[in-house]
Amino acid sequence: MNNPPLLQQFRAFCFQNKLNDPEVALEYFSVFGGLGWEIDCSKSVELLIEEIVLLNYGSLHAQMTKITYSDKIYHALLKGIAMGDGRVHSALKRGDISQEDGTEAINYLCDNGIIRKEESLRFVLPEARKNEAIDDVLHFTSPFLRFWFAFISPLYQSIQDGDYSEVETRFENRKVEFTHYVFEQLSRDLLVSNFPDEEITKIGSFWDREIKLDIVAQTQSGKTLVGACRYANAKIKKSELTKLTEKCDTLDFKPNVQLLFSKNGYTNELKSLKGEALRLSSIKNFKKLLENLSEKETIEGLNKPRDRSSRY
Repeated sequence: MNNPPLLQQFRAFCFQNKLNDPEVALEYFSVFGGLGWEIDCSKSVELLIEEIVLLNYGSLHAQMTKITYSDKIYHALLKGIAMGDGRVHSALKRGDISQEDGTEAINYLCDNGIIRKEESLRFVLPEARKNEAIDDVLHFTSPFLRFWFAFISPLYQSIQDGDYSEVETRFENRKVEFTHYVFEQLSRDLLVSNFPDEEITKIGSFWDREIKLDIVAQTQSGKTLVGACRYANAKIKKSELTKLTEKCDTLDFKPNVQLLFSKNGYTNELKSLKGEALRLSSIKNFKKLLENLSEKETIEGLNKPRDRSSRY
């Protein structure tokens, strides 16, 4: 099962479900993106989880076993990725998987389009550190797969018994974090589309054992960019910029441009600092990712799309 890039999935999801509000779209896409079913977004995400996923557990579980062959190691790895930070060592430890078995499982799941690997972008490091060992991060290729292995697969016994309370509680506790993940990934696409100065040739994240930079990028001319993403109801304060600067200073990294991406905007103090060296984006800017949606956006998801006359 080979999934297209996240932005393509996002645009297809929004076209299929007639969504043009990026905040609403992010909330629903973070759970149902890649599933391929048309959903009724007038209902809450929580209600749709029950109607679409929990009440259809049997048929969806059968779909999952087709792509994982019910292999216990594959399932343990996928749950380890979904429940943690996605780093290889962390996922293997959570799943109690040996390095040898883990390597085979990762290769299989990557080759079959279920997960993908991402490397930490080391250009932010001083020359003396550029060859140090840093774990890769494993990502699911669609939001729904991540949702399934974080909230459904680990709790299958209670779901089969008709008890959905554990799923509801776990999702409530991690809902913001879950949406933030997709927000951060799509922020990269927004940066590429919103940076007209010159072509961006490298974009991703940096992490080591101590520091994570949500977004790092480099342009064709060698200009460097660094960004932080915050999906929270509060406005971002200047302290967020200070934290980002301190992380860069620790790495001895001097970016040309700093970028912040916020769900709910910025304080006046921070907005007063905006300029060529500091660029601010909020949720409304994500509308740019939804421009000119059309029928050509349609892609087949994990399951065949339901008939439009049969909506949840």
